[in-house]
Amino acid sequence: MSESSVQARPEPRAADAKPGMVINCAAYHGGRRVADIDLDQARKVDTSDGRFVWIGLHEPDEPLLRTVQQCFGLHDLAIEDALRAHQRPKLEIYGDSLFIVLRTASLRDAKIRCGETHIFAGRGYVVTVRHGSTTAYKELRGLCEGAPKMLAMGEGFVVYSILDFIVDKYFPILQELETEVDALEDSVFARGSERPNVERIYDLRHELLLLRRAVQPLQEVCNRMMRFDVPLIDQVMHPYFRDVQDHVIRLVESIDNLRDLLAAALEAHLLLSSVEQNNIIKIFSVAAVVLMPPTLVASIYGMNFKSMPELEWAHGYYMALVLMMIVAVLPYLFFKWKKWL
Repeated sequence: MSESSVQARPEPRAADAKPGMVINCAAYHGGRRVADIDLDQARKVDTSDGRFVWIGLHEPDEPLLRTVQQCFGLHDLAIEDALRAHQRPKLEIYGDSLFIVLRTASLRDAKIRCGETHIFAGRGYVVTVRHGSTTAYKELRGLCEGAPKMLAMGEGFVVYSILDFIVDKYFPILQELETEVDALEDSVFARGSERPNVERIYDLRHELLLLRRAVQPLQEVCNRMMRFDVPLIDQVMHPYFRDVQDHVIRLVESIDNLRDLLAAALEAHLLLSSVEQNNIIKIFSVAAVVLMPPTLVASIYGMNFKSMPELEWAHGYYMALVLMMIVAVLPYLFFKWKKWL
């Protein structure tokens, strides 16, 4: 590509962004929100003395991301990931800036809907990019602004707050799934006509697997945040990321426990069903054995022969009934003695 063609390319402007893609853009200093600005003004903000801008974007297009890239010197690979989305949770370091991918989750119609949040962070800026099913960060921004002493820690505290906010949103989802798992587990051992929904057990295991894929990589993200070679994150923030890591570990353990419970419930259901089928087969087998001798006696005395013993005997009919009853009771008593019934 020639130099003239590069120079001829028009510079992207924030004013060309579609409505709804720029959710919020504000400047902060000393832990307080000092001004609401637009993207064109963001590049002119003095970011010295702890000042920074916090920009929130929702499913931006490429021109808008390129504008943000020019404002803060973001890496091309990070911009490409933020544009395409569908990334795994991770932390990438590009020079003095961080690029973090987080998976968000929500429970709708008993299904987990996943989204993504991408965070660009460096000295003087924090940019969040939301994709898919995600919760708006207006509530989070209000919580941060309500704690000016903590917000004065700068960009590192904003990154921690976003990570902590997303992790906290996993707990209500897990609690709802745990309630349903308990109900399914109880139905396995219920003696009524209600039987567990095996298809739902498989669906729940799949939903828990999706949630685990979103949560488990955050252990490594938090662990890297607490390393001394990570830019932007001061040592004073390490205990906060350690707390988030502890929450993530609890979530992963709870998810694994629920998946184990579902596997055990499914196995117990299959075993109980097999036992019930064996009992039914055993009853039919005993009934067949018990009824076979009387059927044999009745068949013999039902044959059309003139010269048969006891055929002309006056008590032959009663003798045949007694004989059939005896040969039917004897196998039953034998089965009870052998404890097969």
